[in-house]
Amino acid sequence: MSVFALGLNHTTAPLDLRGRFALAPQQLATTLKAFRSRLEPVEEVAIVSTCNRTEVYVGAPVSALEPALDWLADMGGVQTATLRSHAYVLEGPSAARHAFRVASGLDSMVLGEPQILGQLKEAVREAGSAGTLGSTLQQMFQRSFAVAKEVRSSTEIGAHSISMAAAAVRLASQLFEDLRQTKVLFVGAGEMIELAATHFAARQPLLLAVANRGAARAGELGARFSATTFPLADLPARLAEFDIVVSCTASSLPIIGLGAVERALKARRHRPMFMVDLAVPRDIEPEVARLSDVYLYTVDDLSALVQIGGEKREAAVAQAEAIIETGVQSFVQWLDRRGSVPLIQALNAQADDWRSLEIMRAKKLLASGEDVDAVLEALSRGLTQKLLHGTLAELNAAEGDERGRLAQTVTRLFLRGSGRHPGNDKR
Repeated sequence: MSVFALGLNHTTAPLDLRGRFALAPQQLATTLKAFRSRLEPVEEVAIVSTCNRTEVYVGAPVSALEPALDWLADMGGVQTATLRSHAYVLEGPSAARHAFRVASGLDSMVLGEPQILGQLKEAVREAGSAGTLGSTLQQMFQRSFAVAKEVRSSTEIGAHSISMAAAAVRLASQLFEDLRQTKVLFVGAGEMIELAATHFAARQPLLLAVANRGAARAGELGARFSATTFPLADLPARLAEFDIVVSCTASSLPIIGLGAVERALKARRHRPMFMVDLAVPRDIEPEVARLSDVYLYTVDDLSALVQIGGEKREAAVAQAEAIIETGVQSFVQWLDRRGSVPLIQALNAQADDWRSLEIMRAKKLLASGEDVDAVLEALSRGLTQKLLHGTLAELNAAEGDERGRLAQTVTRLFLRGSGRHPGNDKR
């Protein structure tokens, strides 16, 4: 059994390609079960799907790696060669190191951002509910969570980072002189929208509004931020009312098209609109960016604003990497020990068989009236012979260098601490 990870993220694949592999939360259980049923060697699988990445973590023999890559390419509707040119495939310690870096926020577009940790935990819960999370992946992810906690408590990772939402506010402030005179619309009602609403609400705009398919969740956000709410179906008719539009839904197709934005601009007499599309796949048709009075930004466009530099950042990253490396080595040791479990189980089973056989013989001898001491002597001798028979046979059959190496192993296993090493007998 090995552990490997394959996937693509904001550093390896463009936005539109990432959109092909994005999975909504309600799709995860079905996808996990389909993956495991199609790839028979696969025992464990978990999938992380966010706006910046889609990653498949697998517990299986290494032989399952290539079929897993083919499956992922098929899921995204691309050729395996296309996926391979944008994907990363990591095995063993490299896969664990990647998971630990993701959990700690070192692999994020926003260094140290905490949201990915919650997304990883949700992926683990989904895999557990789907019955595809075994002990190996469970152990790796739990260790990654512990490492992430240590990184956040022991380093300054994330202390100076700018979130996507904060970056969007900063860009909007460059376009509009006073955000208090703007009207802001949030399309969707998920975690990213909640974060964006928190940042924009702090600037006290004239109006906040939420458009969402689910009225209950929209109502919750509306109550929290004193925002009006309306159904998503009303969006085309009301788009012109808003200066700023931030969208992040789980839709597989764009929900704000070029035509709707053109009509909104006409109704606004071409007053500028600031639009942020945080969704993967896109919520806003990319052609909208060509309109002269629209300023459209995607998650990838915001990446330049959320990068930070300086000595503090470098020192924090180095410290975090050291913590992660310690965690990786600990997990690798656990994995190696786990690899010997079947052998340990087989040895215990064989010893139990021998013990049962000798006890059965001893009971028969006692029942026939044999002397107790003689029976105990026979029992102990029988067990000893069975335990040593295979080892002595291998020693007698071995020759040359092999015999020397085998003798060292036998000495280490059977004569440790006894003082009876070969050549030490003074008799």
